[in-house]
Amino acid sequence: MRLIVGLGNPDPEYQWTPHNLGFMAVDELANRGGIRVERPEGKALVGRGKLAGEEVLLAKPQTYMNLSGISVRELLSKYELDVADLLVMWDEAQLPLGTIKINGDGSAGSHNGAKSVIGSLGTQQFARLRLGCAPEHPVSSRKEYVLRPMRNAELQVAAEMIGEAGDAVELILTQGLDAAMTKYNRRKQEPDGPEAEA
Repeated sequence: MRLIVGLGNPDPEYQWTPHNLGFMAVDELANRGGIRVERPEGKALVGRGKLAGEEVLLAKPQTYMNLSGISVRELLSKYELDVADLLVMWDEAQLPLGTIKINGDGSAGSHNGAKSVIGSLGTQQFARLRLGCAPEHPVSSRKEYVLRPMRNAELQVAAEMIGEAGDAVELILTQGLDAAMTKYNRRKQEPDGPEAEA
């Protein structure tokens, strides 16, 4: 079984903010698998079912972002899963909005939820899918930016990205992390072929 965790904040006012893209990605997977993510367990809302033919446990920690790792550690322990069975999804202000990036290792950067997961697990060697939400223009406070509701145009781009993330997770489940990294870790705006260079 794979534990797939999306990071976010539980209060309704955060529902459509960039910082809750991880929750939105879990909702997308839940819709695809017909899984209800509503059972309180391990300081999270969880749902168990099948996705792309594989057994999964979907989770949205309810601890607030900065303590997400406590929930992740409890769920791994409760279900006797290894860190190798874990996939965590979070928003990434260093990536352009609409871009996803998949890795099997790496630091948390400035993301407090990712820092909490790494700190609680004692390792940064776990699969993660980061959902780009970089502002188009310089902002005075990145914290305020990721905690404010997205505008309609941003939500449209985010919805496409969440759909792509769902495809990527299904590929991870069926063909593995390397296949998904090869397919999805590319820049969105790269020109294709010589005709694009004009």
